[in-house]
Amino acid sequence: MELGRYGVFGRAVVLTPERARLAESLGYGTVWEGGSPPAELSHVEAILDATSTIKVATGIVNVWRAEAVEVARSYHRIEAAHPGRFLLGVGVGHPEATAAYRSPYQTLADYLDVLDAEGVPAGRLVLAALGPRVLRLAGTRTAGAHPYLVTPEHSRLAREILGAGKLLAPEQRVVLEADPDRARAAGRPSVRPYLRLSNYTANLQRLGFTEQDVAGEGSDRLIDALVVSGDDARIRQRFEAHHAAGADHVAVQVIAEPGGDLDAGLRRLAEILALPG
Repeated sequence: MELGRYGVFGRAVVLTPERARLAESLGYGTVWEGGSPPAELSHVEAILDATSTIKVATGIVNVWRAEAVEVARSYHRIEAAHPGRFLLGVGVGHPEATAAYRSPYQTLADYLDVLDAEGVPAGRLVLAALGPRVLRLAGTRTAGAHPYLVTPEHSRLAREILGAGKLLAPEQRVVLEADPDRARAAGRPSVRPYLRLSNYTANLQRLGFTEQDVAGEGSDRLIDALVVSGDDARIRQRFEAHHAAGADHVAVQVIAEPGGDLDAGLRRLAEILALPG
Protein backbone atom coordinates (compact mmCIF):
# COMPACT_ATOMS: atom_id res chain seq x y z
CA MET A 1 0.00 0.00 0.00
CA GLU A 2 1.12 3.55 -0.68
CA LEU A 3 0.82 5.31 2.68
CA GLY A 4 2.38 8.61 1.71
CA ARG A 5 5.51 10.03 3.28
CA TYR A 6 3.81 11.06 6.54
CA GLY A 7 0.78 10.05 8.56
CA VAL A 8 -0.96 11.06 11.78
CA PHE A 9 -0.93 8.78 14.83
CA GLY A 10 -3.46 9.05 17.63
CA ARG A 11 -5.84 7.12 19.87
CA ALA A 12 -9.49 6.96 18.89
CA VAL A 13 -10.49 9.67 21.35
CA VAL A 14 -8.10 12.06 19.58
CA LEU A 15 -8.27 10.73 16.05
CA THR A 16 -11.89 11.65 15.34
CA PRO A 17 -13.40 11.41 11.86
CA GLU A 18 -13.36 15.23 11.76
CA ARG A 19 -9.64 15.30 12.54
CA ALA A 20 -9.03 12.61 9.93
CA ARG A 21 -10.74 14.83 7.35
CA LEU A 22 -8.43 17.67 8.37
CA ALA A 23 -5.37 15.41 8.05
CA GLU A 24 -6.54 14.36 4.59
CA SER A 25 -6.98 17.98 3.51
CA LEU A 26 -3.49 18.85 4.77
CA GLY A 27 -1.79 16.14 2.73
CA TYR A 28 -1.07 13.46 5.33
CA GLY A 29 -1.30 10.09 3.62
CA THR A 30 -2.47 7.87 6.46
CA VAL A 31 -4.05 8.03 9.89
CA TRP A 32 -3.00 5.46 12.49
CA GLU A 33 -5.44 4.44 15.19
CA GLY A 34 -3.32 3.83 18.27
CA GLY A 35 -4.10 1.88 21.39
CA SER A 36 -5.78 -1.51 21.19
CA PRO A 37 -8.95 -1.09 19.14
CA PRO A 38 -11.59 -3.81 19.60
CA ALA A 39 -11.95 -6.52 17.00
CA GLU A 40 -14.96 -5.00 15.26
CA LEU A 41 -12.81 -2.02 14.19
CA SER A 42 -15.83 0.28 14.09
CA HIS A 43 -13.75 3.43 14.57
CA VAL A 44 -11.59 2.55 11.57
CA GLU A 45 -14.74 2.21 9.51
CA ALA A 46 -16.10 5.54 10.77
CA ILE A 47 -12.92 7.31 9.68
CA LEU A 48 -13.01 5.70 6.26
CA ASP A 49 -16.69 6.61 5.88
CA ALA A 50 -15.87 10.25 6.70
CA THR A 51 -12.94 10.58 4.27
CA SER A 52 -12.30 9.81 0.63
CA THR A 53 -8.62 9.12 -0.07
CA ILE A 54 -6.60 8.90 3.13
CA LYS A 55 -5.50 5.42 4.25
CA VAL A 56 -6.30 4.11 7.74
CA ALA A 57 -4.04 1.77 9.70
CA THR A 58 -4.24 0.26 13.17
CA GLY A 59 -1.30 0.81 15.47
CA ILE A 60 -2.06 -1.75 16.76
CA VAL A 61 -4.71 -4.45 17.21
CA ASN A 62 -3.57 -6.34 20.31
CA VAL A 63 -3.50 -10.11 19.79
CA TRP A 64 -4.43 -10.73 23.44
CA ARG A 65 -7.56 -8.57 23.27
CA ALA A 66 -8.98 -9.05 19.77
CA GLU A 67 -9.83 -12.54 18.54
CA ALA A 68 -8.17 -13.24 15.18
CA VAL A 69 -11.19 -14.66 13.35
CA GLU A 70 -13.31 -11.66 14.31
CA VAL A 71 -10.55 -9.28 13.25
CA ALA A 72 -10.34 -11.06 9.89
CA ARG A 73 -14.10 -10.65 9.42
CA SER A 74 -13.76 -6.94 10.19
CA TYR A 75 -10.93 -6.64 7.69
CA HIS A 76 -13.03 -8.19 4.92
CA ARG A 77 -16.04 -6.01 5.79
CA ILE A 78 -13.92 -2.85 5.69
CA GLU A 79 -12.08 -3.89 2.54
CA ALA A 80 -15.38 -4.51 0.74
CA ALA A 81 -16.64 -1.04 1.65
CA HIS A 82 -13.35 0.83 1.17
CA PRO A 83 -11.09 -1.21 -1.09
CA GLY A 84 -7.38 -0.54 -0.83
CA ARG A 85 -7.57 1.93 2.06
CA PHE A 86 -7.10 -0.17 5.20
CA LEU A 87 -3.85 -1.56 6.62
CA LEU A 88 -4.13 -3.94 9.56
CA GLY A 89 -1.38 -3.49 12.13
CA VAL A 90 -1.17 -6.14 14.85
CA GLY A 91 1.10 -6.72 17.81
CA VAL A 92 1.54 -8.39 21.18
CA GLY A 93 1.51 -5.33 23.43
CA HIS A 94 3.52 -5.80 26.62
CA PRO A 95 3.57 -8.36 29.43
CA GLU A 96 2.67 -5.91 32.19
CA ALA A 97 -0.82 -5.43 30.70
CA THR A 98 -1.75 -9.04 30.04
CA ALA A 99 -2.21 -11.62 32.79
CA ALA A 100 -2.22 -14.50 30.28
CA TYR A 101 0.95 -13.32 28.56
CA ARG A 102 2.92 -16.27 27.21
CA SER A 103 5.50 -16.61 24.43
CA PRO A 104 4.85 -13.40 22.50
CA TYR A 105 6.63 -14.56 19.36
CA GLN A 106 4.71 -17.82 19.06
CA THR A 107 1.43 -16.14 19.92
CA LEU A 108 2.00 -13.59 17.18
CA ALA A 109 2.99 -16.27 14.66
CA ASP A 110 -0.13 -18.28 15.54
CA TYR A 111 -2.29 -15.18 15.15
CA LEU A 112 -0.84 -14.60 11.68
CA ASP A 113 -1.63 -18.22 10.83
CA VAL A 114 -5.31 -17.59 11.63
CA LEU A 115 -5.43 -14.35 9.65
CA ASP A 116 -3.82 -16.14 6.73
CA ALA A 117 -6.32 -18.98 6.93
CA GLU A 118 -9.14 -16.42 7.00
CA GLY A 119 -7.89 -14.81 3.79
CA VAL A 120 -6.30 -11.61 5.08
CA PRO A 121 -3.52 -10.84 2.57
CA ALA A 122 0.01 -10.62 3.97
CA GLY A 123 0.47 -7.44 1.96
CA ARG A 124 -2.19 -5.71 4.03
CA LEU A 125 -0.62 -6.57 7.38
CA VAL A 126 2.16 -4.97 9.41
CA LEU A 127 3.59 -5.91 12.79
CA ALA A 128 4.45 -3.76 15.77
CA ALA A 129 8.09 -4.85 15.79
CA LEU A 130 10.94 -3.61 17.98
CA GLY A 131 13.44 -6.44 18.42
CA PRO A 132 15.26 -8.39 15.71
CA ARG A 133 13.19 -11.57 15.96
CA VAL A 134 9.81 -9.90 15.42
CA LEU A 135 11.29 -7.62 12.75
CA ARG A 136 12.37 -10.75 10.87
CA LEU A 137 8.87 -12.19 11.31
CA ALA A 138 7.42 -8.96 9.91
CA GLY A 139 9.72 -9.22 6.93
CA THR A 140 8.79 -12.81 6.12
CA ARG A 141 5.09 -12.92 7.00
CA THR A 142 3.71 -9.40 6.42
CA ALA A 143 4.14 -6.21 4.42
CA GLY A 144 6.52 -4.81 7.03
CA ALA A 145 6.85 -3.16 10.44
CA HIS A 146 5.38 -0.32 12.47
CA PRO A 147 7.84 0.32 15.33
CA TYR A 148 6.67 2.57 18.18
CA LEU A 149 8.70 4.85 20.45
CA VAL A 150 11.87 4.64 18.40
CA THR A 151 14.67 6.77 16.98
CA PRO A 152 16.18 7.08 13.48
CA GLU A 153 18.90 4.68 14.63
CA HIS A 154 16.22 2.05 15.19
CA SER A 155 14.92 2.76 11.68
CA ARG A 156 18.41 2.03 10.33
CA LEU A 157 18.65 -1.26 12.22
CA ALA A 158 15.09 -2.23 11.29
CA ARG A 159 15.75 -1.63 7.60
CA GLU A 160 18.82 -3.85 7.73
CA ILE A 161 16.75 -6.67 9.22
CA LEU A 162 13.65 -6.20 7.05
CA GLY A 163 15.62 -5.87 3.85
CA ALA A 164 14.60 -3.96 0.76
CA GLY A 165 11.03 -3.84 -0.43
CA LYS A 166 9.36 -4.14 2.97
CA LEU A 167 7.36 -1.32 4.53
CA LEU A 168 8.97 0.46 7.48
CA ALA A 169 6.64 2.95 9.17
CA PRO A 170 7.99 4.14 12.55
CA GLU A 171 6.11 6.41 14.94
CA GLN A 172 7.75 9.73 15.88
CA ARG A 173 6.57 12.17 18.55
CA VAL A 174 6.90 15.92 18.03
CA VAL A 175 6.30 18.95 20.24
CA LEU A 176 6.09 22.18 18.27
CA GLU A 177 8.04 24.22 20.79
CA ALA A 178 11.49 25.81 20.41
CA ASP A 179 12.27 26.18 24.11
CA PRO A 180 13.84 22.88 25.26
CA ASP A 181 12.55 23.03 28.83
CA ARG A 182 8.98 23.70 27.75
CA ALA A 183 9.25 21.03 25.06
CA ARG A 184 10.48 18.40 27.54
CA ALA A 185 7.76 19.32 30.00
CA ALA A 186 5.16 18.74 27.27
CA GLY A 187 6.75 15.62 25.81
CA ARG A 188 7.85 13.73 28.92
CA PRO A 189 4.32 12.70 30.06
CA SER A 190 3.80 10.95 26.72
CA VAL A 191 6.95 8.87 27.23
CA ARG A 192 6.79 8.23 30.99
CA PRO A 193 4.26 5.32 30.94
CA TYR A 194 6.42 3.33 28.52
CA LEU A 195 9.41 3.51 30.84
CA ARG A 196 7.54 1.09 33.11
CA LEU A 197 7.23 -1.49 30.33
CA SER A 198 10.03 -3.97 29.83
CA ASN A 199 9.74 -4.42 26.06
CA TYR A 200 10.22 -0.68 25.48
CA THR A 201 13.01 -0.19 28.00
CA ALA A 202 14.85 -3.23 26.65
CA ASN A 203 14.61 -1.85 23.13
CA LEU A 204 15.84 1.57 24.23
CA GLN A 205 18.82 -0.02 25.93
CA ARG A 206 19.58 -1.95 22.73
CA LEU A 207 19.74 1.45 21.07
CA GLY A 208 22.41 2.61 23.53
CA PHE A 209 20.44 4.31 26.28
CA THR A 210 21.49 3.43 29.82
CA GLU A 211 19.51 2.14 32.77
CA GLN A 212 19.75 5.67 34.18
CA ASP A 213 18.31 7.12 30.95
CA VAL A 214 15.20 4.91 31.12
CA ALA A 215 14.69 5.14 34.88
CA GLY A 216 12.03 7.27 36.54
CA GLU A 217 10.90 10.18 34.39
CA GLY A 218 13.49 9.51 31.70
CA SER A 219 16.64 11.54 31.20
CA ASP A 220 16.65 14.73 29.15
CA ARG A 221 18.81 12.88 26.64
CA LEU A 222 16.16 10.20 26.24
CA ILE A 223 13.25 12.62 25.97
CA ASP A 224 15.08 14.69 23.36
CA ALA A 225 15.75 11.54 21.35
CA LEU A 226 12.15 10.31 21.43
CA VAL A 227 10.25 13.62 21.19
CA VAL A 228 11.63 15.99 18.61
CA SER A 229 11.26 19.73 19.21
CA GLY A 230 13.04 22.95 18.29
CA ASP A 231 12.92 25.21 15.28
CA ASP A 232 11.49 24.19 11.92
CA ALA A 233 14.82 23.01 10.55
CA ARG A 234 15.53 20.78 13.56
CA ILE A 235 12.07 19.21 13.40
CA ARG A 236 12.31 18.64 9.66
CA GLN A 237 15.77 17.15 10.08
CA ARG A 238 14.51 14.48 12.51
CA PHE A 239 11.84 13.27 10.13
CA GLU A 240 14.27 13.29 7.23
CA ALA A 241 16.68 11.25 9.38
CA HIS A 242 14.11 8.46 9.62
CA HIS A 243 13.74 8.42 5.84
CA ALA A 244 17.50 8.53 5.32
CA ALA A 245 17.78 5.55 7.68
CA GLY A 246 15.35 3.51 5.58
CA ALA A 247 11.82 4.44 6.67
CA ASP A 248 9.20 4.61 3.93
CA HIS A 249 6.62 6.46 6.03
CA VAL A 250 6.64 8.18 9.42
CA ALA A 251 3.55 8.13 11.65
CA VAL A 252 3.63 11.52 13.37
CA GLN A 253 2.28 11.87 16.89
CA VAL A 254 1.85 15.58 17.64
CA ILE A 255 2.06 16.17 21.39
CA ALA A 256 0.18 19.33 22.28
CA GLU A 257 0.81 21.19 25.51
CA PRO A 258 -2.08 21.01 28.01
CA GLY A 259 -4.89 23.06 26.53
CA GLY A 260 -3.04 23.25 23.22
CA ASP A 261 -4.72 23.17 19.82
CA LEU A 262 -3.92 19.84 18.15
CA ASP A 263 -5.52 20.86 14.87
CA ALA A 264 -3.29 23.93 14.74
CA GLY A 265 -0.33 21.66 15.44
CA LEU A 266 -1.22 19.40 12.52
CA ARG A 267 -1.52 22.42 10.25
CA ARG A 268 1.81 23.84 11.40
CA LEU A 269 3.62 20.54 11.01
CA ALA A 270 2.18 20.14 7.51
CA GLU A 271 3.82 23.46 6.65
CA ILE A 272 7.15 22.40 8.18
CA LEU A 273 7.12 19.12 6.26
CA ALA A 274 5.90 20.81 3.06
CA LEU A 275 2.99 18.42 2.62
CA PRO A 276 1.09 18.63 -0.67
CA GLY A 277 -2.23 19.71 0.86
